[in-house]
Amino acid sequence: MELLQARYLLRNPSGKIIETPNGLFKRVAKHVANAEERDKAGWEHTFYDLMANFHFLPNSPTLMNAGLPNGQLSACFVLPVEDSLDSIFTTLKNMALIHQNGGGTGYNFSKLRPCGDRIASSGGTSPGPIAFIKIYNTATEHVKQGGKRRGANMGVLNVDHPDIEDFIMVKSEGNKLQNFNLSIGTTDDFMRAVNAGTDWNLVNPRTGEVVKTIKARFLWGQIVSQAWKTGDPGLIFLDTINRHSPIPKQGTIQSTNPCGEVPLFEYESCNLGSLNLSKMLKSENGRMRVDWDMLEKTTEASIRFLDNVISANHYLMHQIETQTKNTRKVGLGVMGWAEMLAQLEIPYASEEAIGLGEKVMQSIQSKSYDMSQRLAGERGVFPNWTVSTYHPDRPMRNATCNSIAPTGSISIIANTSYSIEPLYAIAYKRVGILENKTQIEINPIFVAKMEAYGLWTDRLKREVLETGSVQYSKVVPKEIGKLFETSLEIPWKYHLLHQRAFQKFTDNAVSKTINLSGGTPKETVSEIYRTAWEYGLKGITIYRDGSRVDQVLQACRLNKESGC
Repeated sequence: MELLQARYLLRNPSGKIIETPNGLFKRVAKHVANAEERDKAGWEHTFYDLMANFHFLPNSPTLMNAGLPNGQLSACFVLPVEDSLDSIFTTLKNMALIHQNGGGTGYNFSKLRPCGDRIASSGGTSPGPIAFIKIYNTATEHVKQGGKRRGANMGVLNVDHPDIEDFIMVKSEGNKLQNFNLSIGTTDDFMRAVNAGTDWNLVNPRTGEVVKTIKARFLWGQIVSQAWKTGDPGLIFLDTINRHSPIPKQGTIQSTNPCGEVPLFEYESCNLGSLNLSKMLKSENGRMRVDWDMLEKTTEASIRFLDNVISANHYLMHQIETQTKNTRKVGLGVMGWAEMLAQLEIPYASEEAIGLGEKVMQSIQSKSYDMSQRLAGERGVFPNWTVSTYHPDRPMRNATCNSIAPTGSISIIANTSYSIEPLYAIAYKRVGILENKTQIEINPIFVAKMEAYGLWTDRLKREVLETGSVQYSKVVPKEIGKLFETSLEIPWKYHLLHQRAFQKFTDNAVSKTINLSGGTPKETVSEIYRTAWEYGLKGITIYRDGSRVDQVLQACRLNKESGC
């Protein structure tokens, strides 16, 4: 409720809240249902039920802006950065407008000439891409999204750019570039060079000339070391992304949205939403089971909702409207996966969980495609369908249907676990989501389990608040403790296996953080990054606990403040 009041509910000119949560869902449902040609009232009721029951929530800009004058509803954008001041600062202006209206932006800076390269028109030299990334970061700092939060950016530099070493090191000191996630645009050739221990060429994008040759493993060591130290840079596997592009004839994808789950062409945007898996359950003979029928029906209605958003959206730039409507990409994902597993009494770190993850996402993708095909029959295929991989056999309304987003805010609204992540802790502090406020959370499913066993006592509550874990508890049965292993207690291989399981049936990408304990060695980061490429993932991000001072989630020692 705090989050809804702070960011989502409408206010009058004096700042007083004039909307209830139900009013918010009605506002959004009505606006999105207006895209329907028939039975607007019926679809408005369906969409309202989806959100009010927390079975599905769209991305934050849709919740914030639907029904408002000129409301931008998309969350994800990729903008071009060409090698000219005009392009760089035009994109900066467009970035500011998108951020002001609730969106996040991604860019690949690899077309920019390297630092020190000659500028013929002025006789001077270029400051290089990192200098302009810093300008974008500063601008982001001062442009809040509707006065509610700062925007987010993805900055990509290709692994063969002459400034790649400086890019790798840019977050090594202090709190630099806090409004950017940084990822290296990585190729299969580079990964093979690392494995073979061969040389790697750095190429000036302006001239196409090799300006430096270094050992691929040396560069890899720098990447790994900095990811271990700061969490950045991550890797985006560009060849994998483009191999799976549904519209390869449209060009090469060079960047993603800020969290990596949506690879996009330049000027393209995408609308996201997430199914709440913790609600897709039913009780049979005293045990919880997946409610496949509910999952299928919710998937179908959610895809229709997201396709409507494309039509009901307000576009800030005609280029974005054209590109977005040419492909009509949507990204239906999930949240509440860890809580679904806990209620099914399946440990996250188990083969059974991996198998169920594949089955769940396969069902979601299958029904998403079926619904998109049905919408194509009603409304027509997306305009670029004839040059897509679906042509001529499968009419589709949407070039993509699924993405696994981090669900940072909407999972809090739905009171469930983030995305496909394991529980971060049984009790934890959330710092920084609401400006400087601190929120204390105890997982409600754990509490319910303990109450069912007659084990929820003040003593156990104090223990959970003290440690954030139950793995060393003498009260909690071991089989229950296994269900509630937390993010840092789960081996990294299971984190990665979950990402692979969901990626198998996700046509966009999966945003997943591989959480590591503070004592994790650098060699483990190297192994994770290599394995991610071998698994065919589209991107990889790790975060070693405590490697940033402004960590949003902190395992709880609530009675020992210095330990948080």
